[in-house]
Amino acid sequence: MSAIERPLPPLNADERTTLETWLNFHRATLAKKCEGLDDAQAAVAPVPPSGFTLAGLVQHMAEVERNWFRRVFAGEQATPIYDPQADPSAPDGGFELAEGATLRDALATWHTEIARACELCADRALTDTGRFMGQDVNLRWIYVHMIEEYARHNGHADLLRERLDGATGV
Repeated sequence: MSAIERPLPPLNADERTTLETWLNFHRATLAKKCEGLDDAQAAVAPVPPSGFTLAGLVQHMAEVERNWFRRVFAGEQATPIYDPQADPSAPDGGFELAEGATLRDALATWHTEIARACELCADRALTDTGRFMGQDVNLRWIYVHMIEEYARHNGHADLLRERLDGATGV
């Protein structure tokens, strides 16, 4: 039995509850795709020549959480996690694994970024805005974008996990 809870979002809820529970559903889906893997498995790029790995995907999603909630929405000057010298606006950070990188560390960092995102959004309206590409962007748009980002990458995670050990579903 899985230790990771992934409740179905409510079928009839207000907009904010719908957005937040779908985002959390997709976050939990990524965690479930990594469940039971060791560091070596999570670092395998199962489809050469791609270097795409589950550990790298988790690192990337930590960067994505940091970018949209801390930099864009809250206006923080948060440096990139995995390459502090990188351009903070670079959309594809985190995929590359440093020597000695572990899935456990990637998951811990990702969970820290999720917790910070939740703190930053807790008392804010869906119409509150941050700045992206010189324009206002509201929290509603960010939530929808994050749901889309996770849904797309969870499809990648499905394929990676199946190629690693045959696990499907979730």
